[in-house]
Amino acid sequence: ATGYHAMVTGSGRTALGMRAGYGHVAVDPRVIKLGSIVYVEGYGMAIASDTGGAIKGRRIDLCFQTRGQAMTFGRKQVKVHVLRSAR
Repeated sequence: ATGYHAMVTGSGRTALGMRAGYGHVAVDPRVIKLGSIVYVEGYGMAIASDTGGAIKGRRIDLCFQTRGQAMTFGRKQVKVHVLRSAR
C-alpha cells in the first residue's frame, strides 16, 4: 500500500465522484470492486472509491487528508479485508 494526498490526484474527486480524503482507497476494480467496503490493517475502514494508473493487481493506495500524513505513511505491506463487496 502507498499513501496519497487527495489534491495530488488533480480534481480532489474519486473515480466514483466522491470527495477524496481519509477513508477512501484506490484499487484495481478487477480485484476489489469499486464501492466495496474494506478494512485495511493499520489504516481502518474505507470505501474502494478510486482507481489509479499504477494500481494493478493487489496494490492499493490509501488516501490521507494531508500530504504530510501520506508521506509519513509512505509504502507498507498491509492486509486488506473486504467487508462488503459491491455488486
